[in-house]
Amino acid sequence: MKVHLVDGTFELFRAHFGAPSAKSPSGQEVGATRGLLRSMLSLLRQGDVSHVACAFDTVIESFRNEMFDGYKRGEGLEPDLWQQFPLAERGCTALGLTVWGMTEFEADDALAAGAARYGAEPAVEQVVLCSPDKDLCQCVEGSRVVTVDRVRRVERGDAGVREKFGVGPASIPDYLALVGDSADGIPGIPGWGAKSTATVLAHYEHLERVPDDPEKWEVAVRGAKRLAGNLAAGREEADLYKQLATLRRDVPLDETLDDLCWRGADRAALEAFCDEIGDARLVDSVTRWRD
Repeated sequence: MKVHLVDGTFELFRAHFGAPSAKSPSGQEVGATRGLLRSMLSLLRQGDVSHVACAFDTVIESFRNEMFDGYKRGEGLEPDLWQQFPLAERGCTALGLTVWGMTEFEADDALAAGAARYGAEPAVEQVVLCSPDKDLCQCVEGSRVVTVDRVRRVERGDAGVREKFGVGPASIPDYLALVGDSADGIPGIPGWGAKSTATVLAHYEHLERVPDDPEKWEVAVRGAKRLAGNLAAGREEADLYKQLATLRRDVPLDETLDDLCWRGADRAALEAFCDEIGDARLVDSVTRWRD
C-alpha cells in the first residue's frame, strides 16, 4: 500500500490564489476552502490512494520563531485566507481524512514525522509526500519515500532530489542553511549560491565538514577564498539556519497506520459543512461514504 501525506497549508494557499473567490451564505470568503476540498476529492479518486493524512499550520508561528526572530510569521497574511484555515481543517475532517493541525510544530514537521513512522511499517510500499516544498526533500529515501508536486505532476525520489539540487536528501538542511530560503525567512550565508553550495556539499555532505581554510578544500569552486571566509565568519549563523531547516521527526502522532485508511466521508458532517460554505454540489463529487 501507499501512504499519502498532504501539505494542507500549501493546498489551501494554492486554492486561494488559483480558485475563484466565493462567499458563504454568511458572507465569509470560502473560495480557497472549496478549492482545497475539490483537490482532496481528486486525490481520493486515484486508484492507489487508500491511506491519507493532511497536515495544516493551525498557527503560522512555531518553536522556530523562538529560535530566530527573522523566521516566517503570520503578519501580512491576507485575512480572507487566514480565516479559512479552521474551515479547511473542518472540511477535511468531514471528508473523512486524518487531519493534523500543528501549533508548536509546523505542518512540514508532521509530514516528516509521518514519513518516518509509517514508512517503517512493513505493509507500506511507499510514502508519498504531496507537496512541492523543498524542505521535504530531506525526507526522501530512495523510491520508498518520495515527494510529489501535484501541480506540475513531478515525483522526486533520491535521484530526482540530486538532479534538482545537486545534493542528496541528507544534505538539504545544509543546502538551505547556506543558500537561504526566503519562504521561511532564512537568509543564508553571503556569497553562497546554488551552484557553489551544491558543488561543496556534494563532496562534504554537511557544512560542519567544510574546512575553514580554502586551501584544504578538496573541490574546485570559483571564489573559494571568499566563500570559505564568509562561512568561517558565520559558522554560528549557519548552524542556526541548519537547525531551522531541519524538519522534526519526533512530532507526536497518535494515529496508527489503520487510522489513516480512508473509509469515506461523513455524510451528515459533510452535508452540514457544505451548507455552511454554500457549496451543495461538492457532495455529489464524493465517491465513498462511511457506513
